[in-house]
Formats: sequence, C-alpha cells, structure tokens
Amino acid sequence: MKKFFFLLLFLGSFSINAQIEKVEPPFWWSDMNYSEVQLMFYGKNLAEYDISAPKEMIISNVRKTENPNYVFVTVQTEDLEPGNYDIRFSKKGKKGFSYSYELKKREPGSAMREGFDASDAIYLIMPDRFANADPSNDSHPELQEKADRSKPGGRHGGDIEGIIQNLDYLEDLGVTALWSTPLLEDDDKAYSYHTYAQSDVYRIDPRYGTNEDYKRLATEMEKRDMKLIMDYVTNHWGSEHWMIKDLPTYDWVHQFPGYKNSNYRMTTQFDPHRSGIDTRLNEDGWFVSTMPDLNQSNPLVLNYLIQNAIWWIEYSGLDGFRVDTYSYNDKDGISRWTKAIMDEYPYFNIVGEVWMHDQAQISYWQKDSPIGAIQSYNTHLPSVMDFTLHDALMVMFNEDEQHWDQGMVRAYENFANDFLYADIYNLLVFAGNHDTNRINEQYDGDVEKYKLALTLVLTTRGIPQLYYGDEIGMRGDKPAKGDADIRRDFPGGWAGDEQNAFTEAGRTEMQNDYHSFTKKLLNYRKNSEVLHYGKLLQYIPENNVYVYFRYNDSERVMVVINNNPEAQTLNLERFSEGLGGATAGRDIISEEQLTLSDTLEISGKTSMVIELN
Repeated sequence: MKKFFFLLLFLGSFSINAQIEKVEPPFWWSDMNYSEVQLMFYGKNLAEYDISAPKEMIISNVRKTENPNYVFVTVQTEDLEPGNYDIRFSKKGKKGFSYSYELKKREPGSAMREGFDASDAIYLIMPDRFANADPSNDSHPELQEKADRSKPGGRHGGDIEGIIQNLDYLEDLGVTALWSTPLLEDDDKAYSYHTYAQSDVYRIDPRYGTNEDYKRLATEMEKRDMKLIMDYVTNHWGSEHWMIKDLPTYDWVHQFPGYKNSNYRMTTQFDPHRSGIDTRLNEDGWFVSTMPDLNQSNPLVLNYLIQNAIWWIEYSGLDGFRVDTYSYNDKDGISRWTKAIMDEYPYFNIVGEVWMHDQAQISYWQKDSPIGAIQSYNTHLPSVMDFTLHDALMVMFNEDEQHWDQGMVRAYENFANDFLYADIYNLLVFAGNHDTNRINEQYDGDVEKYKLALTLVLTTRGIPQLYYGDEIGMRGDKPAKGDADIRRDFPGGWAGDEQNAFTEAGRTEMQNDYHSFTKKLLNYRKNSEVLHYGKLLQYIPENNVYVYFRYNDSERVMVVINNNPEAQTLNLERFSEGLGGATAGRDIISEEQLTLSDTLEISGKTSMVIELN
C-alpha cells in the first residue's frame, strides 16, 4: 500500500510526455564520439518550463529561442550506460511532466565502417520510378500528393520493397553500391516524387515505406556485400517541413526578409573579386521558391543537421552520403558538418554535388585540395563529382573526327588536369544522372556509342556511377520534355507492365545488347584491383583513337577506344612504355586472345579492354 501511495505521489508530480509533440533526435547511442547531444523538444509553450535530468546525466546548456514552442537541451552522453533517462519539465504552480529519453547500445565496429570507394560501382535510382512492390502505400492519408502513374511528373508508386526485391538483379549486373535519390518525407502538393523538398528529415516517406524498411534495405544489401548511399540535403528543406511552418528562430532559414532566389553562381564562393551581394545571393538565396535555404551559420541549425546525418548513418547502417547542392551551402558551416561526420566515421565516404565546369573549381571542394589551400579553406569532403568528364562524355562520341579540341582529345585533356585534385581515386565518374539528359538520348540510341562511353567510365580512375535504365538503353529528352522524361519507369517494375526488363527473357534483343555489355564489364571490374587503384598512363589520341593503361606492380590493362567510324591499325611500338614488355593479352570484351607484337587492329566505333599477360 505504501509503494502504491508513493507511485501516485510521483504521478501527481510528473506526467509522462504531456505537451511534448516532437523530440529530435528521437534517440541516441551511449558510446558515440559525438557525445554532446543537442535535443530539440517541441510543444506548446515548452519554454515556460524549467528542465532537469537525472544526476548521472549532465545538462550543459538549455537554449530557449524567440519561439516559446522550442527548447534545445544539450546533454552529455559520454560514459552513460545504455538505457532510458527521464528529462523533467517543471514550473511553479503547474503540474510537471517528464520525457524518457533512450540511449541505445552501439553496434560493434560501427565507427570503423568502410564507405564506398574506387573498388565499387554505384547504381543510381529514383525509387518512385524503379519498382512498385507494395501498391498499398502508393498514396498516404497524411500526405498531400496521391499516386497517379498517368502523370509524367506525378508519383508512380515505386518503393523500398521494390528495390529490395530487385537487389538480385543489381548484384547480377555487377553493381556493388546503390545511391537512391532521397527517400525522406516530401509533402509537396505536386512533383514530390524527387523528394528534395523534405518535410520531415527523421521519417522515410510513407509512400516509400518505413524507417524500418530502409534499415532492412541496408541489411539486405550487406548480405550481398553491397553498400548503401543516402542522398542527403544540407542546403534546404521543403516549404511543407513542419519546422518551416513554425520556425524555431527567424534566422533558421535565410531571409531577405522572406524569399529571394539563388543566383546559382557558385564561383562567388572563391572569386577573389566577388561582390558581397552576389556572394550572399549564391549562399543564402533559395534554390527555388518551395525550398527554403537553411542557415548553417546558425549553431542550432548546424548541430541539428550534423546530428540528423549521424543518426541516419548509425540507425540504418549506411556506407556513404551523396550531398545535394554541396557548393551552395555556407562554406564554413558545410565544412564543419562534413568534418563532424568524418570524425565520427573516419573510413566513411561522402561525395558532394559540385556542378561546375572547370577542374580547378571542382577541386576546390575536395578535402585537402591544393586549390582550396590557396585560400586556406578545407571542406574535409572526401569525394567530388567529375562534371567536366561528364561534359565531355555528352558530346565526344558524336564527334567522329578528331580536331584540336574535339573527339577523344576531350577525354585526354580532362585527365591531363588531374594534378589539380587531391585524390583522383575519390572522384565520382559518370555519363549521366537524374538531372542530366540521358546518355542514350545524347547518342540517339546508338548502342555502340554507349559501349564506348561505358568503357571509359568503368576503366578510368575514380568511382564509376551508372544511372538506372542506361544498361537497357532507356532514353529521355530533358530539354524537350522536362525532368520527368529522363526519370521514366523501369519496365517491369509494376504489375501489369507489358515488358519486364529485369529478366533476360523480358528484354528486347537491343536491350540485351546494352545489358550484356554492361554486365560483362561491371563484373570484370568488380574483381580487377588494377582498375580500382592502378595508376593511369595515357597517350595523346590519334585519328580519334584514345589509348591508356591502368597498371600496378603486378597487373596491367590496356584500354583502346576507337571513336573513328573506320577501322584503325595501331603501331604498338608507340605504346611500349604502357605494355611493359607484354606481347600478348586477352580482350575481355570479345574474349579474344591477342598477340601484341607489331600492330593492333581495331574496328570502327569499338573499344577493347586488354588484360595483358
């Protein structure tokens, strides 16, 4: 009876979770390097309360803002055991309440996880357009836009379960890593399928599945020795984000006041002659009117973004991030964000989208860049995207004749500038992605040109990335028909599709030509260490024929790309340095054994990947 009395007395003093609507991060881990955790409590007039914690948990800071619905409580979790800790809210004359905050036990070895690297080949998908395995979640009562596959720019119903059910297809293709465009909730009224205008960054969009489904995807990929890369957005949220509708602070987002569009001139980040207004419009201007620009120079915002990123890595078991619009962020803020993650996970990998058309300008954003060092700036960002190579790939295989600056010399000149980069093996190389025109549209469905482009992407230095559907010849004309045309549904991903391109029998003869070439080259690369980290030796192209070697102490591969419509005869004496004394080899594409003594014949618009004996 006495125990019951004291229980009633306690409940009379503190009720559980009253008034608190949200807590973020929703939980943390007990033995993280990032042990000073900023908990955000949200609820009606929470700032009116005093806050305390159990004696074993130290509160180092309580921050209340101009919005009384928010309280930011910084707690020290170092040396705390896993378990639940009651954080109490009390006020004179009013009943108090508490919130039980959980610290979980960390998975063994979590901090030492290895991110994606040059041994991987990344496959990029847009989940809404890949495969729909669960039609029951195509629409959701809490979210505005409903599925309508008849609309090119609408939601089509692809989901996480669709990805999981087709992992065997990706593994068989030779893919070792998956980059999915964002899967977090996006409650825009229309055009929400791209999910870059997020409305809740702790919740997988229910139309894709649940947080648990995303974690299961990572687990299923790990079973296949595949890596999962999350598309992370630091620069902006969507206007439907619940915090945007009730800002914690006026300067949580950049205001002018209100909305001002970005000028998109990322060069202002390092231009020594830049004006203040141009610089501000690039960094602080909104990407579009429905994507409020986050202010990473506000410590509350920066801590929120750091913790959210770490939370997803730890919760899901991620192997990497691709960071959207990296070079639009506050320079110092994004550098601190990146360093915090890499300090927690030193072998993780992060690739930033730096969509620029000059190697020096791209290099500026890579960790330890010799260009960034000129201005004493270091992003700590391990990887950047090789957009200048992409620019070349979009045109050069349509250039049958070699001129001073056209044809295969475009590739040669691109790699000649590799001295600008701090780490050429950590560059993402690609022919296309979800924002660029389809490579097969650029080459008008010419499978031979696709093979030339893919040969280059899969055998040069760096980390190759493919865009879903390119391996079956999918096309799309962005300039003429908009983004939706380059983001078509993968055939066979929906029940009732007339064709199922996930299977050999379901593909057309032409699709199988694309697919079989891609599969052969990907699977060869998967087991070829020399294509992962071998040195690159290149020769100035002649007659639109580009020759280069990848080599290490024990292996050599000779790559020949003939972009000339006519057959060519190569004098092998010129390539003696690359051949290293080898007189024979095997072309892994044709599977032909070759004698490499005097000359080498290669057909027009053909590539060879020769494993030297």
